[in-house]
Amino acid sequence: MTTQPPGSSKPAPYPPHWETVADLRVFRATAEEWEKLIGWRTDMLKRGWKLLKVLSEDAEVVAIFGRTKTKE
Repeated sequence: MTTQPPGSSKPAPYPPHWETVADLRVFRATAEEWEKLIGWRTDMLKRGWKLLKVLSEDAEVVAIFGRTKTKE
């Protein structure tokens, strides 16, 4: 599983305005790896992250998790 590095040549798999309201995490994994991560995905939800979008890109599953930004 990998996360999208900043400055990657691939465009972000979400609308740009999402970044203004939420902390985002983009995860890339094969479909087989994604299925094995059920416990990890449940833990993310318990920690306040929401699964915003899942899509298929080439041979990867791309999942975007978001959490509303808190005011500092």
